Amino acid sequence: MALTWFDAEAAKTFGTSLAVLFIEKIPVDESGVDDKLFARKTKKTLAAMTTKVTEFRKNNGLNIYKRAQLGNAFKWKLKEAGYSPEYINELTLWLVKQL
Repeated sequence: MALTWFDAEAAKTFGTSLAVLFIEKIPVDESGVDDKLFARKTKKTLAAMTTKVTEFRKNNGLNIYKRAQLGNAFKWKLKEAGYSPEYINELTLWLVKQL
């Protein structure tokens, strides 16, 4: 039982997959896009992510350690993609609140 508490591989994989989904839908270089269009795309993407998070949360027991690992994997994948640190922090905070 205690060993499964620290098994966060599924959470890390899920966090990375959420970041990949976000990166695919909202590329880093969206500077030429209208603000309203960007906001609409972001809202739609976050809604899709919320559905995935809810489903994952139902099927997987997430303790504090696994939540932290999920958020960390999400954050690092966004950093690797080149998003600004402020934007990454906002998205990660949003994700942690969903968990």
